[in-house]
Parts: sequence; structure tokens; C-alpha cells
Amino acid sequence: MADPVQPLKIKRNVALLALCQAIFNTSTGVVLSVSALVGLALASNKSLATLPQALQWEATAAFSIPLAFIMRRYGRKAGFIFGALMGSAGALLAAIAIFQGSFAMYLAAIILFGAYTISGHSYRFAAADVSDDKWRNIAISLVMAGGVAAAFVGPEISKWTHDVAATWLGNESFAKVVELIAGPGIAATASQAASPGPPYQFASTFVILTFIPLLLIVAVLLVKFPEKAEQKFADSGRSLSEIAFQPAFIVAVLCAVIGWGVMVLMMAATPLAMVREYGHSYEAAALVVQWHMFGMYAPSFITGWLIGRIGLINVLIAGLLLSTTAAVIGLSGHSLAFFLAANICVGAGWNFLFVGSTALLTQTYRPEEKNKSQGLNDALVFQSVAAFSFSAGLLHNAVGWASVCVVLLPFIAIVFIGVLYLKFKPGAAPAGLGRPGAAAAE
Repeated sequence: MADPVQPLKIKRNVALLALCQAIFNTSTGVVLSVSALVGLALASNKSLATLPQALQWEATAAFSIPLAFIMRRYGRKAGFIFGALMGSAGALLAAIAIFQGSFAMYLAAIILFGAYTISGHSYRFAAADVSDDKWRNIAISLVMAGGVAAAFVGPEISKWTHDVAATWLGNESFAKVVELIAGPGIAATASQAASPGPPYQFASTFVILTFIPLLLIVAVLLVKFPEKAEQKFADSGRSLSEIAFQPAFIVAVLCAVIGWGVMVLMMAATPLAMVREYGHSYEAAALVVQWHMFGMYAPSFITGWLIGRIGLINVLIAGLLLSTTAAVIGLSGHSLAFFLAANICVGAGWNFLFVGSTALLTQTYRPEEKNKSQGLNDALVFQSVAAFSFSAGLLHNAVGWASVCVVLLPFIAIVFIGVLYLKFKPGAAPAGLGRPGAAAAE
């Protein structure tokens, strides 16, 4: 007889992990809203405006394998707490860097934030850990849906805290704390420079961001992860090369890489294009980021259901079609409505590709191969994302928004070929993934 308590345990843990995802994505929503503009303000070479975002993804890739080993040795909870502490430290260092006007220090802060980023993107794998085969795809999808709340909270925090550093520095106690941390005379200089423009208006944003990862630790401590003893195995399974050369693994990585890459390239270039190229306000750019994040996470309420209803491969195809639509809309106009529509579409495309690729990835490894397979996947994905993110600033500075949209299309076409191969080549995909009504956990 099935244990009636088990579904309740799964639902409780999934709900807590969704809360963790929401808190994490609140932080990333803040950074998405301001990072390129901080880079534009601090960098002497304006083509390096998106270098901080690129470096964040580089650090995310670099920390992926070490974090996988931390989680394997000490458990998921320890890895999540480590990431949250790194995120808090990175936000504090970023605030200091902005007060001092140091682009190099800001880059160092973003490296620390990379460790936080990779830990946050592991909540989807944790959802698979706390679920059984029946609930796995739905659990992954619902945890990702936790980002919906962050879609509104994160950008709103960036708007609430935008340009208030001068007001805060008028408080003697706050000014003393700033000078204690950032150096004598910094508070007075920043207070004088804050009102007219960059970069001081973003310092207060990162001050607030310092505390958000600490809330995440509280939520993580409430999650009941499987006992670490249950995750010990006699051997580590197949070699990474054997795992990585499976067609399903290759397609899973490709879908994640291009889903992320297309999304990041468009999203990173959007604030620059709106504010610098087409004269939109910062508030308008923040609004687009807000609805972009809504597009990223709102479909998660149905993505798991769609995988079971129409088949995982078809969900991946739908994600690629949405990404293509986003590029076409981006080429069609540069009013606020066009930026909103393009960013919502690319966000939804990312969701189908990322949730779908995660579900596909879980079918390519054995339990004893979990940590190293997930670590390799994330290293490959976020290394590629870093390249896309850095390219956004270079491309936009060199050729403008329209060319950025054109560049997306060949990458999407390559992944279409891989997904169609998996769909139609007999034996290439795990059984049932391309058929309507088939569960991805078959």
C-alpha cells in the first residue's frame, strides 16, 4: 500500500524549494535590471558595459563543478548555504565598488555573485531529489514557477532603491558606516555626486541586495532533503565522456545553452538598446525586465503538465518557436510594446527549453552519476551563457539592436536540427519522450 504521507512530504518540500527559487530570483531580478547600466557607468570603455554580466556567467560556470562536489560530500543544504553567503558578500562588495567608482572591484564582486548564481540554479535538481518518478517533472516545473513572484519583486526593488543613495548618505549614521567600510571621504564624495547621475544611484540597490540571500538561508534550512547516507554508492558510474556523448545528453545541453544564450543575449542588450539607442527611460527598461522575468517563470505552472500531455520533445520545439518569434518581433520595431513582446516571448521560450532540457537531462544519468552529470551540464551551459552575455555589449555597441536580433536565428536553427534528430531518429531518445501522453520519467 502506498504511503499517504509521502505525497504530502513531496508537496511541502517542493513548496519550500519554490520559495527558495523565488527569493533567489528576486536577487537576480535586481541584478538583471541594473548590472549593464552599472557597467556602462563605471567602465571607461562603454563596449564593456555587459562584461560584468558575462563575468557573472563565467564565474557561474567555474563554480559549477566545485559546488557539485560540495553537495556530493556535504549535501544539498550545505551547498545552498555556501552560495547564499557568497551572494551576500558579493552584493556588499558591489556596493563598496560603486561608492568608490571602481569597475575592477565591481567585477570582483560579480565573481562572488557567480557562486550564488550556480547554487540558485540547482534548486531545480533539488526538486528532482525530493520527488519520486511520478512527481519529478511537475516538481521541477513548479519550483521554477517560484520565479514568478521575483519577476515583480526584483525589478521593483531596483526601482525603489534607484537614486536614493544621496538621501541615505544624508543620514550621519549611514554615512559613517559607508566611510568605515569603503574608506574615509567616500561618503562625502558620493553624496555630492549621487544626485546628478551614475554610478552612485545604484549603490543603495546593492546594499539592499546584501540581505536577500540571508533570507534564503532561513528557507533552505526548512527543506527536508534526503539523508546523505541514502546518496552513497559503491562506485561513481560511467565516465563523464560516456555520459556526455549520449544523443539525449547532447541535445539537453544544446537546448539549455541556446535557451539561455538567446535569452541572455536579448535581455542583456535590451536596457542598453532602450536607454542608450532609443531614448527610453530607466523605468521603462526596468518594466521590460520585469515582464521578461514574468515570461520566464509564469509558464512553469503548465510546463510540467505540457510535458506529460504533448511530450517533452514537442515542448522543446515550442520553446524554439517562441525564441524565433522573439527575434522576429525585436526586428519589427523599437517602441516599448515591441521590447515588451520580444522579451516576454524569449522568456517563455527559455522556460520551455530550460525546464524541458532539465527533465531530459535527468533521464541521461544513473543515480550515482547525478552530481558529476549535473555539474558538467551547468559548466557547459553557463560557460556558453557568459560568451553570449559579453557578446551582447560588444554587438550592441558595434552594430545596434537589430543586428543582435539577427544573430539569434542561426543558433536557434542549429538546436532545431538536434531536437528533430532526437524526435525522429529511432533509439536516439529515451522511450516515450516524443509521444503525446508519455511521461518524461518513463
